[in-house]
Amino acid sequence: MRQLPGLVDGASRAAVTEFPGPIERSDDRDAALLLVVPLVGVHGWTAAAMRLAAGPDADLLFPGGAAEMVEAHADYGDRRMEAAAGEIEETRTSRRVRELILLRLRQSEDERDAIRRGLAVLSLPGNRLASLRAIARTVDTIWHVAGDVSVDQSWYSKRAILAAVYSTTLLFWLRDASGGPATEEFLDRRLQGVARIGKLKRTLSLDRLRPQAV
Repeated sequence: MRQLPGLVDGASRAAVTEFPGPIERSDDRDAALLLVVPLVGVHGWTAAAMRLAAGPDADLLFPGGAAEMVEAHADYGDRRMEAAAGEIEETRTSRRVRELILLRLRQSEDERDAIRRGLAVLSLPGNRLASLRAIARTVDTIWHVAGDVSVDQSWYSKRAILAAVYSTTLLFWLRDASGGPATEEFLDRRLQGVARIGKLKRTLSLDRLRPQAV
């Protein structure tokens, strides 16, 4: 994992040397998550819901409680998206990013309540690091699967930009009753805005390189 300086405050940074860091993965955890998701809309991301869905000791798979469950569910969604990415025929990196975001949302269609409840959990002050780790893994997976091979400072800027695009698109999608088209249009507007900013930055950089009239 790459270090992402500046994403956390001083007190938190002391406890985090790499970001987002590893996350525990196992077949048992994945199976428990799939069983609990349908119950989250009613029972929330709780130990009681996990025990009800997956057995009396299932909550012990997630000792970090609700935040760990939500973070693990987000990671499962990332891996599910990556596994299905072969169906995307687009080869251009920017277009693959778009298609990957839409793929991830389509795969989560039946999990809206769980995701909505999960965002509420991650919005709590004590869960800030879990929230940052979850979005960092998602955007890193998207760029990786899209074919991004950058190793310079753009590695950081691309992920920061995509985090904003993905987060706002996810929130819009949770409210979208159109069945998908409205979310696609929203995402396209966000990506077009990012592209315009990129073009402006390149223009300004070229202007600084041009010889100035004496």
